[in-house]
Amino acid sequence: MTIHTTTFSTRLGIDYPIVQGPMNGASSPELAAAVSNAGGLGSFAAALLSPEAIIDGIRKVRALTSKPFNVNLFVLDTPVIDPVAITQSEQRLAPFRESLGLPVAPTPTRFSEVLAPQLAALLEAAPPVVSFTFGILDASQVAQFKRAGCQVIGTATTVSEALAWEQAGADFICAQGAEAGGHRGTFMGDVEQSCIGLMALIPQVAAAVAIPVIAAGGIMNGRGIVAALTLGAQAAQLGTAFLSCPECPIPQAWKAALLTARDDSTRLTRTFSGRYARGIVNDFMEQMRPYENDVPSYPIQNALTGPLRQAAGKLGRADMIALWAGQGVSMSRTMAAADLVRTLAAEMAEVARA
Repeated sequence: MTIHTTTFSTRLGIDYPIVQGPMNGASSPELAAAVSNAGGLGSFAAALLSPEAIIDGIRKVRALTSKPFNVNLFVLDTPVIDPVAITQSEQRLAPFRESLGLPVAPTPTRFSEVLAPQLAALLEAAPPVVSFTFGILDASQVAQFKRAGCQVIGTATTVSEALAWEQAGADFICAQGAEAGGHRGTFMGDVEQSCIGLMALIPQVAAAVAIPVIAAGGIMNGRGIVAALTLGAQAAQLGTAFLSCPECPIPQAWKAALLTARDDSTRLTRTFSGRYARGIVNDFMEQMRPYENDVPSYPIQNALTGPLRQAAGKLGRADMIALWAGQGVSMSRTMAAADLVRTLAAEMAEVARA
């Protein structure tokens, strides 16, 4: 056994216990395939896509790699529509729309994709690995994916959530620490209490479940991966580390913000999407801070701010982009995804020799 060989990497038949985190709008087929071809597990984020787009995206990944890869969906309940809360949110967002030169837009009639057709599309395409965030599938749904040949990853932010996923039949648990960039995956209990640091979370989850654990949150280099493995994980998932790769299609303003961020540049916010997520603090987050607890829940607020974020990205306006990033963002480095995977592997080996 070497530092590169774990239960996770052996079961998947990959070279390194490195997972590229699924990030919507950032985890393209090209990025996923590049990571998988380099020996890690690439991930294609499909939560915001239609069933047709999910199948097409998976087809693109398969055209670019013959190696295992992961496809991620959000497990969401049907949103509760509160017209008053939506109107109030639109009024708060009006000044931001005006500063971007956007006209007043009609209220969306649809706030997110419907989960059941997405699941059906994912099951039809049957990628080697599937992962789920924001909620949990029932045991019969997990069994369907396993019968189709998929290995299942369930995201958990607490021991209770990890146990629930294990009971549902998941093959792996992705333990998401409070340091992680982007949305919190909490689906049981209080979100703030569920913000457990990764160093505390890994050994508790690893001791509680009998299935392999993937550590996620603030890991940016080989030293961090080895630390996670030492604490009981069988793999590490890195998201922010891959945002600076050329295969990652995020706006250049976001990439520039990653390279100038400090250790204390991020915090959690609900104001972009209605669900707590970690990102680099910018003017939108600061101006909307008084309304943290008042914005509509995900996915409603996410749909309402979507046009703002898209316009800001095109205009290079980092002040109104959701600059999702983890607490390790100051360790960002720009290199091709394959080079990053190889660098991480070399760093792991160096730490192991020390």
